[in-house]
Amino acid sequence: MHKQITSIQNPFIKEIVQLQEKSRLRKKKALFVIEGLREISLAIKGQYLINTLLFCEDIISSQKVNELVNAANQQIEVIEISKEVYQKISHRKTTEGIVAIAAFKNLTVSDLSLKENPLILIAEAPEKPGNLGALLRTADAANLDAVIIANPKTDLYNPNIIRSSVGCVFTNQIVSGTTDEIISYLIQHNINMYAAALNEKSEAYTTVDYSKPSAIIVGTEATGLSDVWLQKATKPVIIPMEGEIDSLNVSVSAAIIIFEAKRQRKK
Repeated sequence: MHKQITSIQNPFIKEIVQLQEKSRLRKKKALFVIEGLREISLAIKGQYLINTLLFCEDIISSQKVNELVNAANQQIEVIEISKEVYQKISHRKTTEGIVAIAAFKNLTVSDLSLKENPLILIAEAPEKPGNLGALLRTADAANLDAVIIANPKTDLYNPNIIRSSVGCVFTNQIVSGTTDEIISYLIQHNINMYAAALNEKSEAYTTVDYSKPSAIIVGTEATGLSDVWLQKATKPVIIPMEGEIDSLNVSVSAAIIIFEAKRQRKK
């Protein structure tokens, strides 16, 4: 018999709502909320610690929840909630009646575990959760070795990042640090830096050799990369534009360059 919560006034339910809405509280408690069966399954596969599972049996069966808990092989508190409570705590209205509370992973550049010839994506100061989520989906699709976030502007466990990444926030090796820390790491490990930039020195992305250890670096759509990346880059690269506009969405640009690198590496 699972513990049950039926009131939206329950203090724990109020805390979950706050965790969804407030980055400061997420950071203070080092906890965040995951919605959806697929996303929770990916978090478990990514070795995230799940503290609590809340489920609405009107939407998902207790048998399916128990199967998830057994697969996790963790000590997880399971709470059955009413449909009203579920609707109160769910950020998305189309998830499958299950919500998890999970613990942060606070990884720095020094925690990176890379193979001999890595391919890495670096995103400097991403501000829009949708863009970062799309970058993480691309990184997962390309099976990149790591994603590094330089000078992050939002916490990785923002519910909009989890949603827009379709759970790929859990499937990638992700670390963060300052631009200086990351550049030092790349230089120390002899990883080439290819900075996507609108620059008179930029070369077409197809002319670059990505077969050796490589990091593809993208900046924000508003301001691009900071000068230090352009100064330290092995080469700045550009995607030639043939229409009237001079740039693409950052996630689209990253995907084009990443899959060119993957194509070269399959030769």
